[in-house]
Formats: sequence, C-alpha cells, structure tokens
Amino acid sequence: MATLSKKVKTSDLDLKDRLVAINRVTKVTKGGRTFSFSAIVVVGNEDGIVGWGLGKASEVTTAIAKGVEAAKKNLMKIPVLHGTIPHAQAARYGGADVLIKPATPGTGVVAGGAMRAVLESVGITDILAKSKGSSNPHNLVKATMEALLELRDAHAVAKQRGVSLEKVFKG
Repeated sequence: MATLSKKVKTSDLDLKDRLVAINRVTKVTKGGRTFSFSAIVVVGNEDGIVGWGLGKASEVTTAIAKGVEAAKKNLMKIPVLHGTIPHAQAARYGGADVLIKPATPGTGVVAGGAMRAVLESVGITDILAKSKGSSNPHNLVKATMEALLELRDAHAVAKQRGVSLEKVFKG
C-alpha cells in the first residue's frame, strides 16, 4: 500500500488524548513472572488532525504517557466536510477490515470501540462505520487510520486530475 504523506507539526495544536486499550503482558523468567503494560492511545484536535501511538512500560501511567508521546509524533491531516467524510472508504490491516461511510447530519458516530476513539478524535460527528474480522484494538486503529488516510476531498481530486473544481462535480 502506498504511504500518503500528510504529516502535521505538533506546535500550536490543542490535542486531546483517548486511551483505546491497555494490555497486561507477562514475561516468564527464572525468577518468576514479570508484568508490564502496553497502551494504545489516539490523540487529535477534533478538527481533522489525528495520530495514534503505542506505549510500553512497567506501570500503566508511564505506558499511557509514552503512547501519547508516540501519537504526537505520528499526526496526520484528514479531510472532514461538515462533520462527516467526503466519500465511503474501506481498508484492511492484519485481520481487521473496516468500512466507513458518510452520514447525514444528526446521525452521530455509529462505530464501536477502537474505531469510535479514532473517528471522534478526528472531529467527525456523523459517520457510519463497520468493523469486520478481527476485533483486535491495535489492528482496528491501524485499519481505521489507513481508511481515513485514503480519503480525498474535491480539491485534491481536481488537483490530481489537473482540471477545475467545477469539472470534478460535472463529470
């Protein structure tokens, strides 16, 4: 899959973080079990900018803090039109399949768990979303981000085709 570069700088952004999942992992050693935590976090300004990060540490709060820092280094710009997305989009990451569709105003965010955290962090208020396959939060976040990154607004389509904005809507 081609990587789309829509990176954003973190300065002057009011980012809000959402914890998607915490996982306690165990390493068995000669001296017994060693517990640590991994946290997947989504940050966004609720105005089209979002990023995700994974933090691992021996304490929950440290893992969350590391996840937030990793997410701030991974911010992307997403096209949001009137609280929804420009067109339907599907994506797959690992075993997680996601489908996102634009919705009329007043519908709300119809999505579950990990997808809801990503979509609300972007600032989307009306969307229909479906996750198929794996419900693994890590893969769902990555698949949702991949679907959002493949979205194109009318200006991007016109620029790519080398035609005027009016011609995009006519033909």
